[in-house]
Amino acid sequence: MGHEPENTLLSVAKALELGVDWIEIDVYVVEGELVVIHDDELDRTTNGTGLVMAQSLAYLRSLDAGKGERIPLLHEVFELVDRRVGINVELKGPETAVPTLQFLQSYLASGWDINQILLSSFRHDELAVARQLHTEVPLGVLLWGNMDVAIPTAQQLRALSVNPWYKQLTEPFVQEAHDHGFLVLPYTVNEPDDIGRLRGWGVDGVFTNYPERVLSHAAG
Repeated sequence: MGHEPENTLLSVAKALELGVDWIEIDVYVVEGELVVIHDDELDRTTNGTGLVMAQSLAYLRSLDAGKGERIPLLHEVFELVDRRVGINVELKGPETAVPTLQFLQSYLASGWDINQILLSSFRHDELAVARQLHTEVPLGVLLWGNMDVAIPTAQQLRALSVNPWYKQLTEPFVQEAHDHGFLVLPYTVNEPDDIGRLRGWGVDGVFTNYPERVLSHAAG
């Protein structure tokens, strides 16, 4: 989203062009469809207004999400990516775990590797539902302001990763998480100094709006 409107196909295409390993998008369920948008309100990222989940799917799809882009459906993102990189689906809205797992089944059956998928959420109850439905799907525990529950929650969910806000991350926590077998994937890391510091701490990856800065730092 540092280059193109966030959570749009244009932004996903730009990320692929820049050479990312993974793409992260956010989903809500509207009329049974998984729609890709970050906020629960439309006002910041589209020319619409109101709550995402209070609108019809037709209305959502009529909106401009920036540069003439529509709010995508999850299947459009998967078709564009086409197994070239991993996709991190953040379960943003309520009751998203069940339809997302149902959605993923067809893609896993058609050749997607389960290790190309990460389901993450601040809604740890949704992650619990996902784990009940699928014993192997990789899960990421998103955190903001509750670092003390990170590792116990990840253990309970048999998660792959803990994904904290980078400003709340410490080097000892990275080591502790690694000691317990979890990846550490902080968000949203845009400044070169922060990228370098976190890389020095041994984090396993970062969420960023500027992939070229991360890739440039790694190359350097």
